[in-house]
Order: sequence, then structure tokens, then C-alpha cells
Amino acid sequence: MRNLARSTFVHIAFAFVAMGGWTLWANSGHGLAAAWRPALVQGVISGVITLVMKRAIEAMVARLSGPAAFVVPPLVTASVILAVLVTVHRLIGTPEVARTIAVPWSVSTLYAIVYGAAVARGRSRAEA
Repeated sequence: MRNLARSTFVHIAFAFVAMGGWTLWANSGHGLAAAWRPALVQGVISGVITLVMKRAIEAMVARLSGPAAFVVPPLVTASVILAVLVTVHRLIGTPEVARTIAVPWSVSTLYAIVYGAAVARGRSRAEA
């Protein structure tokens, strides 16, 4: 069970299903024909975010020190993810853009804050 919980594939699959499912529900008022494409796209985006964000935070923390190591990585990832989500959903014509991105962006931002702080704290302790 522990190996399953650490599996990158499982994390990506969970992000795909959870955030794709959220998007399907968030746009369901416009009918399945209008909701399935944003759901599929959001699932893919969430899987990619899951794959890339952890490594990006680790790389940024490694290059920064002091308070910047705690603040910059979540700010950068939250900003980039918000820009990507808004841009992609507007380009594909998602009916409910704000509703669609609310949960994926909030979850990814919270993850960036918590994980970034843990990595920065661990690095600070290792240097002390």
C-alpha cells in the first residue's frame, strides 16, 4: 500500500480523475456536450501540474535562501498555474472558467505553500 501511495502514476491518475471530475460537475449546467472537453483538458493539465510542480518547487528552493525560499516558490507556481488554467480554459471555450479553475488552483496553491515550506525548512535545518 505504501508503494502505491508513493507512485507517481497513482498521483497523476488521481489528479486527472479528481480535477477532471470537478470540472465536469462545474460545467454540467451547460450540458454534457459543453462539459466533457473542459473536463478532459483539466484532467490532463492537473496530471501535468502534479508531475512538474514538485520538481519545480524543489529546484526553486535549492536556488534561494532565507525568507525568499519560503515565499517565492509558492508565488511563482501559483501565478504560473493560474495563468495556464485561465488561458487554456478561455481558449477551449470552457463555459464556467472561474468555477472550473477554483478547485484545481486552490489545491495546487495550498500544496505549493505546504510542500515549499517543508522543503525550505528541511534545507534550513540541514544548513544549520
